[in-house]
Parts: sequence; C-alpha cells; structure tokens
Amino acid sequence: MVKSNLMGYVRRSNNGKALKISINKEAFEKAETYTTQDGQEYVSLIIRLDTIYQLIEGKKDVTNVTQILNE
Repeated sequence: MVKSNLMGYVRRSNNGKALKISINKEAFEKAETYTTQDGQEYVSLIIRLDTIYQLIEGKKDVTNVTQILNE
C-alpha cells in the first residue's frame, strides 16, 4: 500500500523571485530516511511539477510537500 505524509508547503516569495519551502519540524523528525553508500542520511520529499509550474505562473498560491511511503 502506498501512503503519503504531508510534510509542509511551498509558496512564492513576496517579490515572486523565489520559492519558499516550509517543512513541519515534527513531520520532518518522524520522516522515513534512507542512507547512501557513503553513509549520508537523507529524507526523500516530493513536490509535483505541475503544481510548481502553477506557482511560478501565479495560477496557484500554495502547494504541498509530501513523503511517499510504501507500506
């Protein structure tokens, strides 16, 4: 079963020249991680491209950042 956890949100900056990513601290601390061959630990996050394009074009105000979990 595939499950997704809401991790945070993405918005355009006030001047529209950057994207602001806000990740919930508690969700990040509980997130699943993976380890690379060199021993670095990462959290894999997903942001849908179509919603990022809509943010950039000003058609959408906010979108979500999620983590996909395979259970």
